[in-house]
Amino acid sequence: SPMHPADGNLADHLAQAITIVVVDGRTHTMFGLLFAYGIGQMYARQTARGAAPGEVRGTLRRRHVWMLVFGLVHAALLWQGDILGTYGLIGLLMMPLFFRRSDRTLGVWILVLLVLGGAIMVISTAGTLLLPAGDNGALAAQVQRASLAEPDYLAALLTRIPQWLFGLLSGVGTLALPTVFLIGILAARHRILEEPERHLTLLRWTAAAGIGIGWTVGLAQAFVHLGILELPNPSMLGAPHFYSGIFAGVGYAALFGLLAHRLRTREAPQSLPVRALSALGRRSLSGYLAQSVVYGPLLAAWGLGLGTHLSSWSTMLLAVAVWLLTLGAALALDRSGRRGPAEVLLRRLTYRQST
Repeated sequence: SPMHPADGNLADHLAQAITIVVVDGRTHTMFGLLFAYGIGQMYARQTARGAAPGEVRGTLRRRHVWMLVFGLVHAALLWQGDILGTYGLIGLLMMPLFFRRSDRTLGVWILVLLVLGGAIMVISTAGTLLLPAGDNGALAAQVQRASLAEPDYLAALLTRIPQWLFGLLSGVGTLALPTVFLIGILAARHRILEEPERHLTLLRWTAAAGIGIGWTVGLAQAFVHLGILELPNPSMLGAPHFYSGIFAGVGYAALFGLLAHRLRTREAPQSLPVRALSALGRRSLSGYLAQSVVYGPLLAAWGLGLGTHLSSWSTMLLAVAVWLLTLGAALALDRSGRRGPAEVLLRRLTYRQST
């Protein structure tokens, strides 16, 4: 995989394999589904309070525009791999087209997008056979590294913006996020994650099949990366690995629905870990941005440049440590009855009023 070093010790290889199988190309689709699910929840909640459907759609439209702005600022200042702008753009494009469509229409379009995405995967995979064997994904890695390896902050900023714009368009064009967006809207209509006890069979099958497909392809990709599996071109599994992330992301969401159901039947919701996770979930935007606030100045060449000294396993250790810090900060905010700062700002801009 071109986004991971080819060398390292056993701990590095283990960290690389776990990331390729479980994380790469998987979590952004899970969050894309949950983003759409949240839109469905917000629409149902506002209309239940008596708001006109057109008024709610206007509110959502403003929210998505501001998410796009948040994404641009995030990318310009810290991280070109921002996903907020992509979610905002997908919301702006997909809601007018699909939000009021019937379940049947949504189901048909989900199938259409899966087929189109599959066709793109096949064409892309076949195209790798026409290229010389070798690390044909090196260019993508070099593009990602360009702004991170730039010691001048202003030059890095000017590099990040076009990278973000390309990612913004490719996030829509590759069809993975639009597909899970429609799945999330459909799931929200039937309250599948809010009322998991009514959909246990569906959730079990979805979790097993989705994660099974995603991890099987991911494991093959990890084997190629580690040199255990040899292919005519090492880039051949790049497109299938990305495409399988659709299924893995949906499977992850279903798995968390099952876990939520299990926790509800016990006293676990009162436990500290669950309260901390819930607190971070309600402040996910702040938690996401906080990671960039730490990682950018700490790791990039325009900051302290520590990234060049870390290996795969130490990078993973740092990631877990930073996530635990965001978990603790979210719990502290929750105990003091305060929202996350990014959530407060987005809400004020969306509703045009103080909160």
